[in-house]
Parts: sequence; C-alpha cells; structure tokens
Amino acid sequence: MALSAFTMPKWGIEMAEGMVAQWFVREGEPFAAGAMLATIETDKITNEVEAEAPGCFVRIVAQPGETHPVGALLAVLGEPGTPAADIDAFVQDFRPADTAFAGAGIEDIDTEPAAWEGEAPAPEPAIPEGTAISPRARALAEASRVDLSGISGSGRKGRILLQDVEQALKPEARPALVGPLPPTPDCPLSATPAAHRLAARHGVDLASMTGTGRRGRIRMADVRARMPRHAHGDAPEVRPMTPMRRAIARRLTEAKQQIPHFYVRRRVRADRLLGRRAAVAEPRPSVNDLLLEAVAQALIEVPEVNIQVHGTEIHRFSSADIAVAVATERGLLTPVVRGADRMPLDTLSATIARLAERARAGRLEAAEFEGGSFTVSNLGPFGVEQFDAIINPPQGAILAVGAARPEPVDDAGAIRIVPVIHLSLSCDHRAIDGADAARFLAAVARRIEAS
Repeated sequence: MALSAFTMPKWGIEMAEGMVAQWFVREGEPFAAGAMLATIETDKITNEVEAEAPGCFVRIVAQPGETHPVGALLAVLGEPGTPAADIDAFVQDFRPADTAFAGAGIEDIDTEPAAWEGEAPAPEPAIPEGTAISPRARALAEASRVDLSGISGSGRKGRILLQDVEQALKPEARPALVGPLPPTPDCPLSATPAAHRLAARHGVDLASMTGTGRRGRIRMADVRARMPRHAHGDAPEVRPMTPMRRAIARRLTEAKQQIPHFYVRRRVRADRLLGRRAAVAEPRPSVNDLLLEAVAQALIEVPEVNIQVHGTEIHRFSSADIAVAVATERGLLTPVVRGADRMPLDTLSATIARLAERARAGRLEAAEFEGGSFTVSNLGPFGVEQFDAIINPPQGAILAVGAARPEPVDDAGAIRIVPVIHLSLSCDHRAIDGADAARFLAAVARRIEAS
C-alpha cells in the first residue's frame, strides 16, 4: 500500500480552516471501513470524520487542539511497519492541493452511451512530454482520459503516482456523520471533546469516571476535579481559542464597534405567566418557551423590530424567525426557531428543546443557526436579574431576559409582592427608532402580563 495523505476536509464554501479536536484511532493501528477517525471543529460546526475504506495511520501529523487550513496534511496513510525514512520523505514532499476548485470526479468522465454507438470518442487529454508520472499512473490516466494538469503529485518532487490518479477519479468526498460512538475503555461514550483534550493533557483516566452532565456525560469540570493537585498550581492554564470562540469574538467585536446600540428596559409582572405554566399538563413548557411565544407575536405586531440590517438596506420579515441563545462548552450558539409566530405552544417548546440539545452536542447544521430576524438571550436560569446583550448582526435587536424575582408592584392602588422579570432590549439605532422599540417592549409586556 503506497503512502497517501489524510488532509483537512472542506465543508462549505466559507470554510478556510479547522481544528482537530480529537483522534479516535492510534498511530500504527489498522482501522476498518466505517471507523470513526477524528472530530474536526470549524467556527460553526463539529463534524466526526468516518473512514471510507480500511487503512492505517502510519504517522499522525496534526495534534489535538491544532488548527490547520483546508487541504493541510493531518496524517499519513500506509502499511504498518513502513520505514520512518519513507514517511519523513512523504511528509516533507507533501504539498496541499488547490482547494479553490474541486478536483475531477467520476461524474466528469465522458461515458455517454452515444460514444459507444459509433460516434468518434472524445480526444484524450495529452500527457505532456517529460511529465513525472509512474507507469501504472500513466496507464490509468490514459485509460480513463484524465486531464493530468489538475493533479498534484504526491511522490518525490511532485511525481504523479497511481494513488493520485485514483483520487482524481473519485467523486468529491463528503464526511459521513453518524450517531454516538460505542463506548471503549480508551474512549468513553459520554465525554465531551473538550473533556477528552483536558484529560489527555493531564493524564486523567476517563474510563473510571461518571460525569455530572446530562445522561452522565463527562464535562471539563469533572476532569478538573480529578486532575492532580500540582496540575492546578498558581500558573494559569493557557489555551488557544477554538475556531468557534475566535468567530464569536470577531463577530461581537465588530457588532459593538460598528452598531450604534441603544437600550430600552422594562419590568414586567410574571405571576400570571408562571400561573399559566403551572396549569399546563406535562410536558410542561419552560418560562423561556412562554417568553418566546410572547416575543414572536410582538414581532408580528411591531414589524419595525423584526428586521435585518444589510449596509444601507433594511430587510423586514413577515414571520418571526427567532434565534435562541444557548450556552455550550464551546461558546454561545444561536439556533433559529423559524416561523415561531405560527407554532402552537407545545410545538414551539419541543422545537426549542430539540435545537438546544443539538447545539450543546455540537450537531447543529448550518441551516439551523443561520439567519434569524431577532434573538432572545435568557440568563434567568443562571440567577441573573438584569443584563444588556450585544446585537447579533445582521439582526436589528436582541432581548435580554433576567430571572423572575419577588418585587413590589402597584396593583390598582395597592402594593403587592409578585414575581417580576426585567427585560432589556438592545437595538440598532441605524434602523430602529426609540418609539418603535418602546412599542415592541410594551407588546411583549402586555402578552406576558395577560397570560
């Protein structure tokens, strides 16, 4: 088996780099087709890469936590026992392919039936004189009429090998996304990628642990609790930002610098909303579900807030596509509930729960977190009473929701102590006026207090 490259895949036009979060196979150990090879994180998603054929990594080049551009060499495939000198030469001679355009695939080869019915066959691409190519690769290229100008050789000094021609004949590879991995002593099923990295760095045995996350999933906090005392020390743990964290930092910095924020705040009574929740049979909706229901209807009533801002254009939407802020171990994600204004409460509640679970598991698809006309960020479950949120561009506004706390209110001239929620609406002043923001917040409050 000749040496070949396992490279950073490309998922989507905008992907430029990815981070190897975890390897599931060891160097020098053969794996079967369908085996899970690695978890790769981008600034938006986490994908598990499955083996398309049996093989063996004779050299793992990229280490967990490292970020590499698309097409970069991550590992070398070959026969177990391949001499180290041969592997070193392959790594040294490797040149990433140009990922601007996809290579030729099987669908590009002319196999029209008419060519077999007596028509003149298409002219075969000529192999330029002096091309560095192995005999077997030349034979396959001539038989398959492959244009060698688009092939980058993986042999010494760019020599085109049989595997390079075979790779050019393959259709564009797409990673197969599968469900949970079966547990093994070395790779517990219920540990997050971040927990795996921390455990590997400090020699913590995950196989003997039970996590505190949902369904016993091991989290970073569980690993830290098992770390040797000297591992904590006084020196800080220095960790580079993940691609997702860098993307969050970049977007929020741009939002705060470029969007003129203004804030409208209001207290709302929550006693009737909480009473309505208690009256609903199981499965009981959360307070956040009821809040989103009120926000969705208010966005339709005050469409001036249900917008996106694109340069000098304001895009106004006829449906409430609400992004819900979800805190995960990898950062803040905002899956979008589309058409929330048209959903009955039970459907809305189930949709929010499903998207939040997929966000925490790192399995959101691009269509589930892109777009949205408004965002709701609720820190009430964490005990936060009030805060101001940063707008998520290109949206025009975001609603920050605090916890319900007993406070005195005026009730028809009498003072009563009832649960009160503090709302803070952050608006883009380029597109939303103060009066529109006030009308929207009043519409939200009216629905909450009338529940």
